[in-house]
Amino acid sequence: MGHLLLVESWVGAMSTLLPRSIREGGHRFSFVTRDLQHYLRAKPMAGPHPLLSADNLFTVETNDVQHLLRHLESLQAVLGFDGVLTSCDYYLAAAARAAQRLGLPGAPPEAIERACSKDLTRKALREAGVPGPAFALAETARGLEEAAEALGYPLVVKPVDLCAGMFVRKVDGPAQLREAHAALQGFPVNARGQQRNPVVLLEELLTGPEVSVETVTFRGETTVVGVTDKSVAGEPWFVETGHMFPAALDADTEKAVAETAVAAIEALGLDNVVGHTEIKITPAGPRVVEVNPRPAGNQITELIRRVTGIDLAAVYAQLALGEKPDLHRVDTGAGSAAISFLLPPREGTITEIGGLDALAADPAVVDWVVKEAGHRTGAAISNNNYLGHVMVTSGSRGEARRHADSLVAGLDVRYAAEAGE
Repeated sequence: MGHLLLVESWVGAMSTLLPRSIREGGHRFSFVTRDLQHYLRAKPMAGPHPLLSADNLFTVETNDVQHLLRHLESLQAVLGFDGVLTSCDYYLAAAARAAQRLGLPGAPPEAIERACSKDLTRKALREAGVPGPAFALAETARGLEEAAEALGYPLVVKPVDLCAGMFVRKVDGPAQLREAHAALQGFPVNARGQQRNPVVLLEELLTGPEVSVETVTFRGETTVVGVTDKSVAGEPWFVETGHMFPAALDADTEKAVAETAVAAIEALGLDNVVGHTEIKITPAGPRVVEVNPRPAGNQITELIRRVTGIDLAAVYAQLALGEKPDLHRVDTGAGSAAISFLLPPREGTITEIGGLDALAADPAVVDWVVKEAGHRTGAAISNNNYLGHVMVTSGSRGEARRHADSLVAGLDVRYAAEAGE
């Protein structure tokens, strides 16, 4: 039985899925955080809090990597960790550094840092000839305007160090570009208290369907687990509205996107990682959107598990322990699985979400969650503002998405009346 050290976590689904998979694999874990209240304030699901299954809870300043490493060395002498991991993008590099310092299995820290910084990713992929959008980098408003003029509108503006689609938006001209830059300047510190990188990424707007390629790389060999279909809405924002696994692609297209993802992983030098590579299928062929050196979020790992039996959260733990990952597929009876997200129609305070009886009565629904009355919702501008989700399975390939979307479309979000309405 291995003892894993979990350095921070997201507070969404993976905060429950990863501890569950660690325990089901016969392992145990300890948890280190800079702010335990961050997790207690945002309990992710019904039932016991996932942190209650930790052997130990430690409070350490995880944003000071050198301090963290020294502290973990002292803990290692007493507790004997066998691996280090995190489910939070903002601590992937720190976890890799910790594994290296403690002499434990893990991914190359420099490769993780390249993958977690969108500017470094773009440079590495361009040098390796992996197809992606035309891009430019700048810090100042003037620099961005000059770069935008050279690239040509419309463009996509991206912070190089944020997640969940935060502040990623399409811009059609200088006025929108200045607005996007001003918004980023007003967000100098991320949600975990880390100072942000002021560099801004400008990219050519890619058109076409979006998919993600789920991979496992172990000792230099990458296995493609499958391709996930993704839907994005909310222009000028890019909000993920749902996913289906496996994607309904023809064999040639699936092969092309898989090969592109593997090439990106190799270009970044990633090894001993679960990968989630987002790709646009453009008229000119697959183009890499981003490479994430961790399991997919938004419950994509659950879709994969329900179709193939492969638990990528468990695989992630196996890699952290240096174990050969279990990628054995089983017949689950599901030909496809999909999740559809309920986006807020507008800002306001929710009084009720109607239509839930249909979810409870539908045998194809395997999971659903909605926000409770009294929740104050923001605008649908990133993946952080969902009001809930519905997950379904189907015996047929390619059918689950349509069913999930129809169920979410039947939900009725009702708001409290506010002054002036």
